[in-house]
Amino acid sequence: MKSLHWVGGFLCGLIFTGGALADQRPLLQAGKQTLFQRVLTTPGCELADQVGAKGKPQPAFSRFYVYQRQQAGADEWLQIGPDSFGKVSGWMNAACTVDWKMQLTLAFTNPVGRDPLLFFKDKAQVETILNSKQPAKLVTPLQADLAAHKNNPQVLAREPNYMIDQLKNFYLLPVLDSDEVFTDNGFRVRVLNVASVTEPGKAKPQGTPADEQNMLKGFSASVVFVIDSTLSMGPYIDRTKQAIEKVYQRIEKEKLLGQVKFGLVAYRSNVKAVPGLEYDSKMFVDPNKVKDGKDFLAKVSSLQQATVSSSRVDEDAYGGVMQALDSIDWTHFGARYVVLITDAGALTGADALSSTHLDAAQVRQEAAYRGVALYALHLKTPSGVKDHASAQAQYEDLTLNPFLHKPLYYPIDSGDINSFGAMVDHLSDAITSQIKTAYSGEATAGSALGADPAYNGKPEQPMLQDAALLGHAMRLAYLGATQGTKAPPVFKAWISDRDLIKQNLPTTEVRVLLTKSELSDLSEVVKKIANAANEGMISPDDMFARLRSIAATMGNDPNQIKQQNATKLGELGLLGEYIAGLPYLSEVLGLDEETWKSWDGLEQEKFIRRLNTKLQYYQRYNQDVDRWISLAPGSDPRDNVYPVPLENLP
Repeated sequence: MKSLHWVGGFLCGLIFTGGALADQRPLLQAGKQTLFQRVLTTPGCELADQVGAKGKPQPAFSRFYVYQRQQAGADEWLQIGPDSFGKVSGWMNAACTVDWKMQLTLAFTNPVGRDPLLFFKDKAQVETILNSKQPAKLVTPLQADLAAHKNNPQVLAREPNYMIDQLKNFYLLPVLDSDEVFTDNGFRVRVLNVASVTEPGKAKPQGTPADEQNMLKGFSASVVFVIDSTLSMGPYIDRTKQAIEKVYQRIEKEKLLGQVKFGLVAYRSNVKAVPGLEYDSKMFVDPNKVKDGKDFLAKVSSLQQATVSSSRVDEDAYGGVMQALDSIDWTHFGARYVVLITDAGALTGADALSSTHLDAAQVRQEAAYRGVALYALHLKTPSGVKDHASAQAQYEDLTLNPFLHKPLYYPIDSGDINSFGAMVDHLSDAITSQIKTAYSGEATAGSALGADPAYNGKPEQPMLQDAALLGHAMRLAYLGATQGTKAPPVFKAWISDRDLIKQNLPTTEVRVLLTKSELSDLSEVVKKIANAANEGMISPDDMFARLRSIAATMGNDPNQIKQQNATKLGELGLLGEYIAGLPYLSEVLGLDEETWKSWDGLEQEKFIRRLNTKLQYYQRYNQDVDRWISLAPGSDPRDNVYPVPLENLP
């Protein structure tokens, strides 16, 4: 279980007094039936034994539940506790706290390709920029002031130069309020009121170029090939082995064996359907356990294509990728790459033969969590022509890279073995070159990896450029982790969740902090909706009637379901208040009866499939003990939370 503490000045140890009061529960939020009142502390908050007394200072961003409110002269005091199960800690002056109605927090996206996120004093300032036809004219002077270290009254802080690794230094960037703006450029942008704080004097200074070069000398990379080893893949397996052997010879000659490690996972499909396939997926080489090129080739010597055909055209590609993500310890590597090589599509999460029951978006999120970049080399062989379009859509979704904002998907037309070999060679060389320049501390100017894509008109050049940019993005993340970069030292501010100028680029990712019971309730409700939708495919009129009946028996707020003719799922009161009140557009909550009935069977089936895929993901969350977080030491484990990405909610 991960216990939350603020590395570099965030939440650390709390001091509690008092104890549990039998059957006592926190106060409810106004107008809510299930949501309790919660507050976050600000710098200077003190926890006292009684109202009006002096107490012990508490770290900023401690999350407390409110059990009582009491007036003492002009001040309001709060009786608070670390969880919602009756444990009280003492009293705190309400003036030093801020309400936290919805447990939403943000994570910075990688800063490569966009401007640093700015923290504004007033909401109107952000809206003025977003509503401008030429936002650059307003933003550029602000950036110039910040670059020159001039104070600007509009901007309270800016994002750190280097990406904050939230996996190593979990930070809370809570959302206190939100609104939406439809910009002149046609984007829906959230304007968010957030809180952020660090202890003064704790942050290390931003690194100089020389510092960066010295830190990069410890930088290393892991490249793991995930290969379709079904019938017909033999020549591509052999050519991949040759490419890796050549790269090993090169890095051994340049004495970089400690900086680049290769691994290999092979996959086929469900052996229960076809026992002759031998395995669903199999780890042949773990990059943490390979010594050199000879060792690698010895470990993969037994890898051959299957001798029998699978029962489907599609194979278990997601199973192979997840084997690489789950079975390899990626923490030793500054750059992390998985290269999928296949000539077929992937089994969907809804397919009974899928080993993961996940779809491309969920596998991509698992890779992003580990800081792993996904590439796909898609062999468009003549035999699979009917499958090419659907497979391409899957792998473009799978490899959509959050740093480059584009998919790292590279098709090989006709499955030409020479084109494939050249592409694998270039990819391996690109990654190796990145490590060499980083390791030596040399600037990357003049590197062939930075060549214009149109240079010589080579078809592989876009891949080389992507690899170079991605390497730069990962070096930023690595430097941020090395320097212990922290969130900006500001308490309350307004931000845009998209770049103020390049409004197609997100600056933050939203996480909803759900407790075990909330996640369990969510799973149960989504399962009921999916079951009702299955029945609704047979008789569309029955779906909403069944859900109205379910809502009536679930004990939810009767005011939410008093309208038996409710036409939207969101009006039935099925999903808890912790979901219904979130500032986002929900596919499930927004679905109405008329829309459901207008869908054909295929569209209804896709909706059900998306629900079932989310259910599989909720199961992974529940079992993932490492990412459950305690927001307050001494709190009941039932109040631990899991940071669920917004897109994985129904």
